[in-house]
Amino acid sequence: MSATMTTTVPTSSGRRLGSEEVYEPAMKLQDFDGYKFAPIRESQVSREMVTRYMNDMLYYAESDVVIMGCGSAGLSCAWELSKDPSLKIAIIEQSVSPGGGCWLGGQLFSAMICRKPADKFLDEIEVPYEEKENYVVVKHAALFTSTILSKILQRPNVKLFNATAVEDLIVKDKKVAGVVTNWTLVSLNHDTQSCMDPNVIEAKVVVSATGHDGVMGASGVKRLESIGLIKETKGMHCLDMNAAEDDIVHYTREVVPGMVFTVSRTVAELDGAPRMVHKIAGTGYIHI
Repeated sequence: MSATMTTTVPTSSGRRLGSEEVYEPAMKLQDFDGYKFAPIRESQVSREMVTRYMNDMLYYAESDVVIMGCGSAGLSCAWELSKDPSLKIAIIEQSVSPGGGCWLGGQLFSAMICRKPADKFLDEIEVPYEEKENYVVVKHAALFTSTILSKILQRPNVKLFNATAVEDLIVKDKKVAGVVTNWTLVSLNHDTQSCMDPNVIEAKVVVSATGHDGVMGASGVKRLESIGLIKETKGMHCLDMNAAEDDIVHYTREVVPGMVFTVSRTVAELDGAPRMVHKIAGTGYIHI
């Protein structure tokens, strides 16, 4: 013997989760009967995307600041610098998805731990947190990353070029004067294809905010050492949370004319500072 249960769902009104207030939707289900989007041609979509991207490439071919890496340090740096509307700022991110490793906390856990006074920065960008004595806890690292990313991308003087790799630096008279770029997929396949030449962006200042060592991590340090502008790198030391973050702030600086290092993995590689799962390391104190 079986029974059939029928549930009737009203379409005229309802309640939002966690609220007793009656919610009246602007449109009812029947309003979507025969609903159609406005027509568009495939060529229109292509032209809109290509035109805007090419215009951005033309405009940012000469930038005031190029930030290598769109993780927590690069985003924090862009946040501070873009407060000056006269600066033209290009962010280069090798991944399709910006944010670096800051979508999660340590070992793929959710919470992000920030030592004070980083809470002042979280207040500024309006990210909520749970307060402890000497640190604060953001319930999910993605909350920080998505919030600051969405706000930076709305600023008219910032352009994010994601899925783009910095392959090399422009150096003139021992001064860093820009970056050499290519599509990330091209950069990762130079050994499998014939020569694929890159593009360039000139800049008054290049900020190295690359994170983990790897194909492109800490690339600025390695390249400057290879051409003799940095005599010797000390190599990143083992983890020490109490020493690491103070060291990163202390050692953030213009390492060679035209190039600033401002993230834990890059600075640690150069100065021998301890490694650290560092969340907010960007700096706005760059003289242009």
